[in-house]
Amino acid sequence: MKFLSSLLLFAAEAPAVDPNASGADLAGAGNWLSMLVLIVPLALMYVILIVPQKRKEKKLRETISGAIVGDQIITIGGLAGKIVNIKDDEVTFETSVERTKITIKKWAIKDVIKPIQN
Repeated sequence: MKFLSSLLLFAAEAPAVDPNASGADLAGAGNWLSMLVLIVPLALMYVILIVPQKRKEKKLRETISGAIVGDQIITIGGLAGKIVNIKDDEVTFETSVERTKITIKKWAIKDVIKPIQN
């Protein structure tokens, strides 16, 4: 963030131009151009990188909050199982043939798979 603010300060510190001198319009255009050189790449980076990531995170939060008992889940650690209990921010699921029960936080869920309805 400090780098960005120093870039903006550098762009704002344009040399003073005598308004009565010829070519004053070009100097003003140069200031705008230098600001656009900084703003356009930042705006593109925001649109290309940050917006899709926020959409993906929002969709995942909605999917996790819509999970019910009986759904299959996959954790960020790679464990998979069937939900048996949901409390506030914790989910208990059972995995394997021995029905081992594991309790995790909701933020540790990577994917929710709804069972196929016949």
